[in-house]
Amino acid sequence: MTAIDRRTLISGAIAGAALAPTLAHAQAIPLPPGFVRFPIWPGKAPGGDHVTVTEAETLRRPDGGPHDSLFTHVTTPTLTLVRPAQPNGAAILLIPGGGYSRVAIGHEGYSIARRFADAGYACYSLLYRLPADGWAAGPQAPLQDAQRALRLVRALAPRERYDANRVGVIGFSAGGHLAAWLTSRTPEQTYTPIDASDREPIKPAIAAYMYPVIQMEGAFVHQGSRTQLLGPTPSPETMRAYSLDQNVSTQTPPIFLAHALDDAAVPPENSLAMLAALRAKGIPVEAHLFENGGHGFGLIAPPAAPAPWPDLFLHFAKRHGV
Repeated sequence: MTAIDRRTLISGAIAGAALAPTLAHAQAIPLPPGFVRFPIWPGKAPGGDHVTVTEAETLRRPDGGPHDSLFTHVTTPTLTLVRPAQPNGAAILLIPGGGYSRVAIGHEGYSIARRFADAGYACYSLLYRLPADGWAAGPQAPLQDAQRALRLVRALAPRERYDANRVGVIGFSAGGHLAAWLTSRTPEQTYTPIDASDREPIKPAIAAYMYPVIQMEGAFVHQGSRTQLLGPTPSPETMRAYSLDQNVSTQTPPIFLAHALDDAAVPPENSLAMLAALRAKGIPVEAHLFENGGHGFGLIAPPAAPAPWPDLFLHFAKRHGV
């Protein structure tokens, strides 16, 4: 990246950050203290000429707290950054879940970002577009956002004072499917490059798939995610193409997997299938299968959910230099 390109990128990022109050006002639910939000695309997101939905932010549940929000019909994909008080020189991109019909950015974004910021990481929570909202890219719209977000996280490393080669990705549920799509497949060009940040490789140092949707075919598929992503009657070829235990790249980074065995929404066989696929390709992988926790346990306190997964992930990250 040339010096001019770097100044251009940083200026654009600062301008995006300056939009945070406007975005927060439009969403009506304020960001948690210490967080800043900026759009990932300059101008409108690609392929939106026929999109007519209206973005909305609501509370995920009445008793979830003032920042436990979710988005539907995302039209302005964003990154929400929380900076660590004591930086360790690394960053994490968080991809919340929501069955590809919503994005639970409070539960699997803000709260987890704060936990890892306390451990020294610059943490970015991704708000991504949803595939059934009429985007020209269809099912690839969220992948476009994830690719762009990872490139931005890498490109912002000099300004935010971490190493671009020490960036991890963590995805949850359907966000785990998107994280696996982003990190375990050979990168494909899903959008036309638009600025200097798009010169960054789609290359994290590690990734974690938390209770992930992996399979789009067979007995263990999460029907809601598949319908939102591929429509009500996808062909066998399409279902197989979007099953992420297929076509794992040998360039996949070390992977951390976690799933509760009593998950009634996304069966743990999704993680087991991914574990087998990663091992078959010789990818370093660590997997944790918890006795209880159900689906979407996030940072819910024990005994309702597994207590140690953030610590387990931190040990895994440090072993792999992140």
